[in-house]
Amino acid sequence: MKPVLNQPAPEFTRRSDDGRTVSLSALRGQWVILYFYPRASSPGCSIEARRFEAALPEFERLNAAVIGISTDTEAHQAHFRDTCGLSHPLIPDGDKELCRAYGVFGGLGGLLNMASRATFLIDPEGVLIYEHRSGNPTAHASVMLQELERRARG
Repeated sequence: MKPVLNQPAPEFTRRSDDGRTVSLSALRGQWVILYFYPRASSPGCSIEARRFEAALPEFERLNAAVIGISTDTEAHQAHFRDTCGLSHPLIPDGDKELCRAYGVFGGLGGLLNMASRATFLIDPEGVLIYEHRSGNPTAHASVMLQELERRARG
């Protein structure tokens, strides 16, 4: 299943690795960036997560929440957070429900039992308005920041 642009984003309420409850409906009124990554602590994922973290003040200035999601366990996500010095929520998706709902399950062309790299922009009303799919972990944060700036000001 793949979500449809310009339609409501798949709803979720999950516990993040640091015990926070993260609910898409509770974030109404804010922009939401969801970035899915294959495996916590891999070099590419560390680069991607750190770039989102470095840009967090800019995302927050534009009233956007940033949330990372992978199929890793809560403990693995917590270790990833500590290793990378992250402050934004990381959601473990061991049951793969979020990955399936957002059409990102099966990294590397569906060959692996993990998320593929994809990032989604959800508007303050909960509508999925943009997605970026690329294996290049260095680009996701900057692409989403540019898209958010364009839409938030436009």
